[in-house]
Amino acid sequence: MMKVRTFLFTILSFSITCYVPLHAQINDSLNAKRLSEVEVSAHIKPSVSRSTTPLQVIDNTEIERIGVLSVSDAVRRFSGVTVKDYGGIGGMKTVSIRGMGAQHTAVSYDGVTMSNVQSGQIDIGRFSLDNVSMISLTIGQSDNIFQPARSYASAGLLEVVTENPVFASKSYGANIQLKTGSYGLFNPTIYYAQRLNGKFSLSLNSGWERADGRYKFTYKNAEQTEERKRRNSDVDIWRTELNLYGNMGKAGELKFKVNYYDSERGLPGSVILYRDDNNERVWNRDLFSQLYYKNSLSDKVDIKGQLKFSRNYYKYISINNNVEDGRQEDRITQYEYYASAGVLYRPHQYFTLSLFEDIFQNRLNSNFADVDKPKRLSSLTALAVQFSNKHLTITGSLLATYVDESVKSGESPDDKKKITSSLSISYLPFVQTNLRVRASYKKIFRVPTFNDMYYIRMGNINLKPEYATQYNIGLTWAGKLSETFDFFSISLDGYKNKVDDKIVPFPTMNIFKMRNYGKVDMTGLDLNTRLHASLSRDISLDVTGNYSYQKVIDITDKDSKNYKDQIPYTPRHYGSGSVSLENPWVNIAYTVIISGKRYALDQNITENEIESYTDHSISLNKSFLMRNNNLRLQFNLINLANKNYQIVQYYPMPGRSFTISANYNF
Repeated sequence: MMKVRTFLFTILSFSITCYVPLHAQINDSLNAKRLSEVEVSAHIKPSVSRSTTPLQVIDNTEIERIGVLSVSDAVRRFSGVTVKDYGGIGGMKTVSIRGMGAQHTAVSYDGVTMSNVQSGQIDIGRFSLDNVSMISLTIGQSDNIFQPARSYASAGLLEVVTENPVFASKSYGANIQLKTGSYGLFNPTIYYAQRLNGKFSLSLNSGWERADGRYKFTYKNAEQTEERKRRNSDVDIWRTELNLYGNMGKAGELKFKVNYYDSERGLPGSVILYRDDNNERVWNRDLFSQLYYKNSLSDKVDIKGQLKFSRNYYKYISINNNVEDGRQEDRITQYEYYASAGVLYRPHQYFTLSLFEDIFQNRLNSNFADVDKPKRLSSLTALAVQFSNKHLTITGSLLATYVDESVKSGESPDDKKKITSSLSISYLPFVQTNLRVRASYKKIFRVPTFNDMYYIRMGNINLKPEYATQYNIGLTWAGKLSETFDFFSISLDGYKNKVDDKIVPFPTMNIFKMRNYGKVDMTGLDLNTRLHASLSRDISLDVTGNYSYQKVIDITDKDSKNYKDQIPYTPRHYGSGSVSLENPWVNIAYTVIISGKRYALDQNITENEIESYTDHSISLNKSFLMRNNNLRLQFNLINLANKNYQIVQYYPMPGRSFTISANYNF
């Protein structure tokens, strides 16, 4: 089976490789004049109302309008999402969709899925908003079937898309931004883009971010209340990215990226009893490069290929002065080699087919005595078909997965083979109403992480994959209400999901061991609304609102104390909203995030309860034209109520804070 897929991938790759030089040799005089695609390039915002599965999008226009400050801040405004935040500027931030866990959420950056084979979780705190064009979240399988097979392998996909260079009257563009604010924040960034010729351009984006993170928080212990300052929450981060863009006419579209992330962070510890200090620090040295190629061979056939190499270095140090030999130092290096090739075929006006083959290898080196260099070779083959006209869209896919795993010494786990499927439908009964009905089904499985199988004393190489099944049914409507209220959209989705063979730590003798033991049942409702009103020629109003109801319960053991209790860190009720007013004077935006109570452990008892919270923020911004260049000033006031609420128990979030930023385009 593996040989067949390797052969298929070789054929697809060979087709792409041969086609590039063949057409690069064609001297077409029209190509020399086609500069527009290089000069002006924008990402098309996908239609939320036409999607067969729940889709939420926030683009850079909205990011600026409501004053979003980070990728995690943007994702928190989506419904059906739980962002686990360990507090502080350096705290880890992971995304869980509809209670299924962060390992079931894929995160892609400019079309290539990020990877962490050690833990299966992607820290979205590593991303910067400085050059982001759009952030989208698809729950279930996306209608975009021209994607690598890896994008079919998760319960949902969070996509981060960066800006392409835009050239108008000159051959270069530049941007300088300086952001400062509370807790010692200092964040300068610079962006430069240059058109090299009629076909190629490049961009360089680099930034430094540092902060001491010493924010005040209120500490309660029984009847005593103290005010303290957070410790060990400092960050020192460098981000650099180089992009090469090529639009070669009939020879296709080419993009090459090199990204480097270098950080040193203190990990803010839990605040328990009278102790709030922590002697843990983390270093990251992450490098990846990726190559993207796309071409239209004809009106009916498109091809796409991707290559990626990544090296992620992680060092963790913990010092406990109260015990002998209390220093712990972990050093972990992950490598990934990834290749993807695919073809899109349109045999008919309404029918589209796609076939993708992905092959990737993951390796992990560490200083762990019990883990001997595990290596995983994975093959994913995705076949998708789509029918789409004015009234009906149907998307279906099959994903074949093969995983071969080995270690340098010791026993290796069994190979894993599985075929999973998805099906989604969107139907417009009457064109005049714009009301669409949609329904979707998807089944996936999660291969155990290296931590699950090899972690010291807890690992279990006999683990089976964790299976997840998703069902969704919903309504969407978008249209114009009146001349003033010129756009309104609403979507309402109900869902039923379940996770079987959930991987959990289970007590055996005197230690915990990872086992396939848990079962989780999920029932919920997501509501999303958006309104735009043109109050006058120069004044407009935008209002958004999102609400989620999530009943995510543990049904593993009928005799356990937590049977049918809400799983940890998943609120039953969650919502967000924003109101922004654009005008000739000062644009203003107000946002609110509301979360119901949650529980820190499996049992839903008072001792494990985490209080509900409400987070209010205000943003002001103004743009100035200076000698044909643009200067934009922005002021954000965050957490107006000055509450040290907790998203993760014993990790207080910052109280009231501010940021000021200046952005100059020239």
